[in-house]
Amino acid sequence: MEHAMDQPPVVVKDLRKTFGPQTVLNGINFQAEQGETVAVLGRSGAGKSVLLRLLIGLQTPDSGSVRIHGQEIANLNVNQLNEVRKKMGFLFQQAALYDSLCVEDNVAFPLSRHTKMPAAERKQRARELLAAVGMEKDLEKLPSQISGGMQKRVGLARALALDPDVLLFDEPTAGLDPITAGEIGDLILELKRRRKMTAVVVTHDIHGARRFSDRLLLLDEGKVLIEGTFADLQKSRDQFVVQFLRDGS
Repeated sequence: MEHAMDQPPVVVKDLRKTFGPQTVLNGINFQAEQGETVAVLGRSGAGKSVLLRLLIGLQTPDSGSVRIHGQEIANLNVNQLNEVRKKMGFLFQQAALYDSLCVEDNVAFPLSRHTKMPAAERKQRARELLAAVGMEKDLEKLPSQISGGMQKRVGLARALALDPDVLLFDEPTAGLDPITAGEIGDLILELKRRRKMTAVVVTHDIHGARRFSDRLLLLDEGKVLIEGTFADLQKSRDQFVVQFLRDGS
């Protein structure tokens, strides 16, 4: 029997999900290797965000398999699932910060909830994480007092709080101006280099995906239409791929 460590951190097999009459995912297969960043591209409604929710067990698939570090997550109870989630960082599209907590307390929140770390240590860890994303000057501010790009940075710091080895990003550059989007892309790249993390990034930002991903998957009609490097996608003669690259660049 294989050890969990010998398996890629994320393995998805024949994943299917329907909502009423609509088939959103119709047999998705992919894996993300240790230290690899995989971008999942597709039009709105292509099932990209549903895929992320299935990866962290917020929804269950109709059929198929999601394995995180070799563990099939569909069979886990709530406590077991929470243990798996502690090793996964998740950056939501809207950053999903707590409005009533200052920036520093937002980042420290997972530490107070999931660890027995003393308060002084939590504070120090939160400050180190915020420094890593360039937000050390805004510790006391509330989310409403900082820009969307800054909120994304704080969300990223919070996603890193429990030192996860898999990071999931939902549209990390959505709604940001090109310069700020580029900065978030650089942060994702930097994290990968420094921490050797595995990341799955759902995005429609083909420019960003080209810069920070090792491999790209393009979803269409519930399936992976094509996967490979950006250069592989550029060589494709498939009409949908050609149009997607043209419209997105």
